[in-house]
Amino acid sequence: MDSRDLANKLIEHSVISDELAQKVITEANNTGKSFEEILRTRKLVDDLSIAKAKSEFLKIPYKEIDPSSITDEALKKIPEDTAKNYKIAPLEVVGDMVVVGMVNPDDTQAQEALKFIAKQNKVSLGVYVITLGAWEMVLRRYSPYEREIQEAVRTVGTKKGMSTTSQRVVSLDEENAGMDEAPIIKIVSSTLKAAVDQKASDIHIEPGRSKLRVRFRVDGSLKEVSAFPLELLQSIISRIKVLSDLKIDETRVPQDGRFRTVIFGRDVDYRVSTFPTPLGEKVVIRVLDPSMGLKDMESLGLVGRNADWVKEGLDKPYGMVLVTGPTGSGKTTTLYAFLQRLNKEDVNILSMEDPVEYFVAGVNQSQIKPEIGYTFASGLRQALRQDPDIIMVGEIRDNETANLAVQAALTGHVVLSTLHTNDAAGVIPRLMDMGVAPFLLPSSLNIMLAQRLVRRLCNDCKKEEEASPEIQKIIEEELGKLAPEVKETIKFKPPYKVYRAPGCDKCKGKGTSGRIAIYEVMKMTRELENIITSGANEGDVRDEGKRQGMVSLRQDGIIKALEGTVSIEEILRETTET
Repeated sequence: MDSRDLANKLIEHSVISDELAQKVITEANNTGKSFEEILRTRKLVDDLSIAKAKSEFLKIPYKEIDPSSITDEALKKIPEDTAKNYKIAPLEVVGDMVVVGMVNPDDTQAQEALKFIAKQNKVSLGVYVITLGAWEMVLRRYSPYEREIQEAVRTVGTKKGMSTTSQRVVSLDEENAGMDEAPIIKIVSSTLKAAVDQKASDIHIEPGRSKLRVRFRVDGSLKEVSAFPLELLQSIISRIKVLSDLKIDETRVPQDGRFRTVIFGRDVDYRVSTFPTPLGEKVVIRVLDPSMGLKDMESLGLVGRNADWVKEGLDKPYGMVLVTGPTGSGKTTTLYAFLQRLNKEDVNILSMEDPVEYFVAGVNQSQIKPEIGYTFASGLRQALRQDPDIIMVGEIRDNETANLAVQAALTGHVVLSTLHTNDAAGVIPRLMDMGVAPFLLPSSLNIMLAQRLVRRLCNDCKKEEEASPEIQKIIEEELGKLAPEVKETIKFKPPYKVYRAPGCDKCKGKGTSGRIAIYEVMKMTRELENIITSGANEGDVRDEGKRQGMVSLRQDGIIKALEGTVSIEEILRETTET
């Protein structure tokens, strides 16, 4: 079924207009993406309309399915790799017939794969058209996590007297748990382990009108991994509250807690936050896996001139190194990398954090508690009485903290902290807005560093290709703005090659594996000092960055894209022209 056939069916049923269909077909021809993919990505048409259009054109019946009703016997008939590669879902076994659902029933390779399986198992085949979303839900049934969850949910389902309003207190010790509690303990335990296994940064447990859904944030994107009956909400929330020492009977106000456990042979911290909604409490659990969070500067993506300037700033006997960027851009992880580089036996390092995300041996870490008056500002005052050499302040949020950090830097301390600005050039105007006297900044500020997180391409499936003429032009312009000494280190020549990753079994079809940061670094210079004392504005500071030969966020990202580390499209989307 080609693009025009699908478009005609959708037009026939008034799902899209003829004009829109033609625009999407033209876009598909120009970009190399399929007509169907563009419809889905841009949310122009829902999965159900696409599936029903295919069903009518191919004369294959459409079937709405319930993934939880699929038996293990049916799953065993279609290998997981085959299901993934050809978008096939086993539905049921009826005598000598295996009934399957297909997202693309006209895919000849998928047809051949099914014929081979049918011949090998001596069975006949029944085929339905299903939606992409239904196929994705069936695919989860292959994972050990989903099997464990299904079994636990079935066990819970056999118990009587469960209510959405029951407040169940669950035993901490699984061995001593009663029959009612054990399945809930299993659900929570399996979810926590699966999050670590899938390298998720957060777990979202959210009540809806008809179900309780669980989503993992992996590489910055949320994805639903499971769904439970709504009746299990209170029991699951209670179990999490018991683990994190929260009040089980308090459901009216948000609560925060944390707990630690050993998973896969390593200590993992979980930070828990509850939030009341009309449908029940929502829980978000931050997964703090030390194997994921504590990295050196190079593995974070801080290399080349950027790394040299940062190391130069860190090695000075005093002064501030400030990291800036939006929420979720990895600023704290970068600070931890700096701490590990500075963490030596002959220095005293103190940190004030909200919260303490990773425990670093040799660093005196402290959790601030604003509710009792222990803030970054009050903690910084006390820290100065602890004979510190290096102080880390989780975030400069207010005028008082900003001025205290500057004073600490001026009195012989290295100060590491974060700030919210769009780029490195925004640090100085922001500090001045927070009441820091301009004449103090040149003596107290060493390095300003901005960063963003982008997805790292999968090494197993990424492929090199020549960039389009438009992208060639952008690359050439940005590389042309680099300082001569940086240009000398760039080995890439036109026509420029970039990389795409279509997805594979190793990356679970995503095309990406983990994330990496892109950086821009500006340092304090005599010229920048003159700009500050004469009344700096952000444009003047940015011009000084260019004079220094600063590698911008976009330029650092383009270099990483040419190296095959990230996608050029994501870099252009996440950064602005320099």
